[in-house]
Amino acid sequence: MSDALIIVPTYNESESLPTVLDRILAASPDVDILVIDDNSPDGTGSLAEGFASQMPRVHVLHRDRKSGLGPAYIAGFRWAFARNYEWIVEIDADGSHDPAVIPTLLGIARGVTADLVIGSRWVRGGRVDGWSVVRQMISRAGNSYARLALRSKINDMTAGFRVLRVDKLRELHLETIASSGYCFQIEIADRVESDGGTVIEHPITFFERASGTSKMHLGIVVEAFTRITGWGISRWLRGR
Repeated sequence: MSDALIIVPTYNESESLPTVLDRILAASPDVDILVIDDNSPDGTGSLAEGFASQMPRVHVLHRDRKSGLGPAYIAGFRWAFARNYEWIVEIDADGSHDPAVIPTLLGIARGVTADLVIGSRWVRGGRVDGWSVVRQMISRAGNSYARLALRSKINDMTAGFRVLRVDKLRELHLETIASSGYCFQIEIADRVESDGGTVIEHPITFFERASGTSKMHLGIVVEAFTRITGWGISRWLRGR
């Protein structure tokens, strides 16, 4: 068994998942893969099972309903805990992250025993392909607000392409994490950093999805703004 697990959360990603899995398998021949499907009505879960039946490295975790990115990842983390993996790789199923970069991110994490390695759009050398200037400004503004409110040094707190050290994850009291949308990524990064963990950002190119539809909606934005503001105020009141 590999010491690393790549987690791919899915919901209605039948158009992109086969290509993404093929690319992951080609780029990381020695790493296991867990697809977590939230009962996709478009048959994504069945597609994943087809891969798993042919590839022993591919596993599928079916959840009975769509309840957000955070709960899906936590289910995957616990699956990894039970099987004693040392590293977890997070990657989106929509093709926005290049699987060819996975060995680099894992190599960085293993080389310095980093607790979190982020594939970052917003550090020198990082970029976004296919986004309008307005959309880039919105993403940068959101990350800047999170950095300011949480007094963080991380440039891309919302990034969904990352490597996490399992031993550090075990220390984060996952049962207390309530974020369900993309705020989950901010909360995990913030907890690792606040707990004194080693965080490294490596520049990547982020690609606009080629198929399917974005899962972003107003509720996710509101959740992130509300939680970040609350955490920031709490820290200000505590004087840290």
